[in-house]
Amino acid sequence: MRSALRVLVVGAGPTGLTAAIELARRGIEVRLIERRKTGSGLSRAVGLLPSSLALLQPSGAAHGVRAEAIAYRSVVIHHDDALLAEVAFPQHDPHMTIHGLAQDRTEHHLRGTLESFGAQLDYSHELISLRQMAGRVVAGIRPTGSDHAVSDEFDYLVGADGVHSTVRGQLSLDFKGYELDRRWSIADVDCDGWDTSRLSLYLGDTGTMAVVAPMERNRVRVVANTERALDTLPVPLKVVGIRRESTFNIAVRQVSEYAVGRVFLAGDAAHCHSPVGGRGMNLGIADAADLAARLSVDQADGYHRARHAAGRATIADSERTRKLLMSRNRLLRGAVQNAFRAVNRYEFMQRRVMRGLLGTR
Repeated sequence: MRSALRVLVVGAGPTGLTAAIELARRGIEVRLIERRKTGSGLSRAVGLLPSSLALLQPSGAAHGVRAEAIAYRSVVIHHDDALLAEVAFPQHDPHMTIHGLAQDRTEHHLRGTLESFGAQLDYSHELISLRQMAGRVVAGIRPTGSDHAVSDEFDYLVGADGVHSTVRGQLSLDFKGYELDRRWSIADVDCDGWDTSRLSLYLGDTGTMAVVAPMERNRVRVVANTERALDTLPVPLKVVGIRRESTFNIAVRQVSEYAVGRVFLAGDAAHCHSPVGGRGMNLGIADAADLAARLSVDQADGYHRARHAAGRATIADSERTRKLLMSRNRLLRGAVQNAFRAVNRYEFMQRRVMRGLLGTR
């Protein structure tokens, strides 16, 4: 009979990697599986909040991320090409800003940290079944392309396998919510002459919105609530190379239960929402760190209650902000623009918006 805890984490994105790191650094035996052949090469999420880097600090993962990421000097908001407001982050405190880094590079640093703790990471392995027995979880794990699965036993299982979660499906949990009617788009581009020290938001007259998030000195991610992100920008962007362009639909969903017995859901497997506010990856990292701390002492009571509430609040905040910024109502758009103009005039409003951007309100 095993005396030490053993945990299976399914999904090697930022959430799964964080969970595995936080377990491994506490001396827990952890196995991380991912059905992809390698780590993702896509930029995906970009913004990292101070709270996320603080959670990654004890393991040492934050050091590499901060060293490579861009620390935004400010967030600027425009109506078309006219400046409405600029919210500057304290330059004397690098821990009080948003950092921008392509998700694949964030995952690179997380994988390196995980390797330093000697944890097992198996690519090209997928979960095909799970069943719970007294005090343990039996997982059926199959190498990608193989016809045969191998059963392995764990004390706990963490599903961090995204919006199409196999773990959630195995638990037969509903992922209740809805899809937005607009199709969104992204463009990951190399560019010249863009100020990559600022995170930029552009609001249009018909409810259109575009965000330019720098990821490197000459590389930005453009996200828009239209089918052509680059065409939605009201200002010129000198593109010298396009790494990726795509469109996507957005669902707003949350699972009703984050925990079923000894199996847990975290990150996009438990919740998803629009990219407004840049909270998705950060929320997943927080889920993972919270759960790992609980599992490391063999006591997961309270995880569902705490993280379901955090997810619900984040979704509500994201939706409220999205509806305000994307409103087609002329009077509401005017009120939003006037509120942003007031930000530049009143210090208390600067502080309030900054707290909202940093996720500290």
